[in-house]
Amino acid sequence: MSGADQPGRSTGSKIVRFAIVGLANTVIDLASFFLMLKLHVPPLPANVAAWFIAVLFSFVANGFWSFERNEAIRLHDAFLRFLSLGALISLGVSSLSIALLAGITGVWPAKIGGVIVAAVLNFLAARWSIEGRLLK
Repeated sequence: MSGADQPGRSTGSKIVRFAIVGLANTVIDLASFFLMLKLHVPPLPANVAAWFIAVLFSFVANGFWSFERNEAIRLHDAFLRFLSLGALISLGVSSLSIALLAGITGVWPAKIGGVIVAAVLNFLAARWSIEGRLLK
């Protein structure tokens, strides 16, 4: 049976695992960005490349450790879902939060609020892209 038919981990366990992957993912993103800057890659391409490296790690770690992958969803399709939703959520929510709230709350509170909202949305998006479901 697929992971979506017979979940083996509780939602709480998935949230904890997702958070651990997220912390590791942040370290990988920052370390990759730092390394690329040291190799004289311009900041914008370095940021995009570091984000992509982090997304690859996140997909593999979440797909094989945080969630039970639904075998009915082709790996390629799951990755495309994960990549597109991750880009939309991570880049979109944080940018929107800063654009809308920075003038009211300041940049850092707006950024932190965006990160919190994006984490919840990313959890649901990862669960949908890997397991094929949002809730339960």
